[in-house]
Amino acid sequence: MEIDCPPEESITSTFDEDSVELGDVKDMRLEADAIVNDVLFAVNEMHVSQSLARALDMAYINVETREGNRYCLELTEAGLRVVGYAFDEVNEELNTQYHETVYSLLDNLSPGYREAFGNALLQRLERLKQNGQ
Repeated sequence: MEIDCPPEESITSTFDEDSVELGDVKDMRLEADAIVNDVLFAVNEMHVSQSLARALDMAYINVETREGNRYCLELTEAGLRVVGYAFDEVNEELNTQYHETVYSLLDNLSPGYREAFGNALLQRLERLKQNGQ
């Protein structure tokens, strides 16, 4: 059976090569972007490194804490860990602990992050309380 479609109803492909997951491997580049968007409010600066090599299974994130400390973070399936103490710096000799979440890592590195996160949570609870009454 053949179906004719007028030209204005033709089907176009919206395939996005960068958003493909291969097997069980997550695209860490997309994960890194999501992490940055999620916690940017609680740090001075945070962005995905554009100068360090990226791969489907690894990305690097530069972060400056509220205290002014700079770190380069490695994101892999194992989690996040500090790999350098400056933007775009990877020190192969560092053997730092992996953190399952960015929240855990930043909570460990930055009292200012912890305070900003707590304040944001309190503000959100206040808004919910006001909306509920």
